[in-house]
Amino acid sequence: MKMEPTTYDYDNNTDSNELKSPVSPYRFDGVNYLGAQLSILFYFMFFFSVVGNGLVLVIIHRFEKLTTVTNILLLNLVVSSLIFMSSLPFMGVYSQLRYWIFGRTMCKIVGTVYYLGFYSSVLFLTLLTFDRHLGVVYPMWSLTLRSQSYAAVSCAVVWLVSSLACIRPMMLHDTFIYKVTDTTYCQENPVYENDEFDVKLLRNFGFYLQLILFLIFPHVVIIYCYVRIAITVMSSKINVKFKTVRLIFVIVLLFFICCTPYNIAMLMHDEATTLEETEKTGYALEVTRVMAYTYFCISPIFYTFVGEKFQNHFRQLLVKHFRG
Repeated sequence: MKMEPTTYDYDNNTDSNELKSPVSPYRFDGVNYLGAQLSILFYFMFFFSVVGNGLVLVIIHRFEKLTTVTNILLLNLVVSSLIFMSSLPFMGVYSQLRYWIFGRTMCKIVGTVYYLGFYSSVLFLTLLTFDRHLGVVYPMWSLTLRSQSYAAVSCAVVWLVSSLACIRPMMLHDTFIYKVTDTTYCQENPVYENDEFDVKLLRNFGFYLQLILFLIFPHVVIIYCYVRIAITVMSSKINVKFKTVRLIFVIVLLFFICCTPYNIAMLMHDEATTLEETEKTGYALEVTRVMAYTYFCISPIFYTFVGEKFQNHFRQLLVKHFRG
């Protein structure tokens, strides 16, 4: 997961953020232009996320209690989504200007918020899916397991793992200046070197961590859980089984349509060895990035309002404030 425009024409920097050796620039102007145009959507995503997730928080506060595992997980998913979305306005400005104007401290803060929000959102979506699987497939056995302490420990583990996963990008993520144009960038410097640790080893570790923990693992868990849920519902005597299975299919399809292309494009972009490959995967990365961000924007709202109980709470809220 990257938060920078797709350009690789930068030099290495010293601790004063000045370049110490020249690198021949190669600008992917077409990719950068596409990214700048698409980043306009970031502002709408941020606004919609604040309004939608704020509504979820209001409903949980007014009508629900944080005594159920589902509500606790939903609350944490909303928080992680808001954390992630709070970085989008800065990224939008960065993509459109093509240089960083907010300073080094904000670069570190925005980068941390971005990665923490993304990683935790992926894991909370996976955890919410697994919990729903327990409630449907093992309803009696899971009654003793799905307690408040179980939810609290699960959420704490997700936040801990997400925070630890942020260490690698944050060690390499910083502002630096491209001396030829005197332009300041905020991202992971592709030619960064450090005498205190092995940068190449750290990048490889981050690549495989992203591949296994935030791509393969969530996909496997989500597929398995929803297949088991669908089989259980179809084999039961539930009258609304068709509607339930259709909803499950929509949830899974939406997840794969929005998230899988971006992860594939990101991995291909990281492994590109030529300028031509980097440019081609750059176009795919910019388009699929918007799709993935949209999913993380709407996922807490979507997971909340698929339930009839939350729909009724929303109707009550509307009736109270808009009686007409």
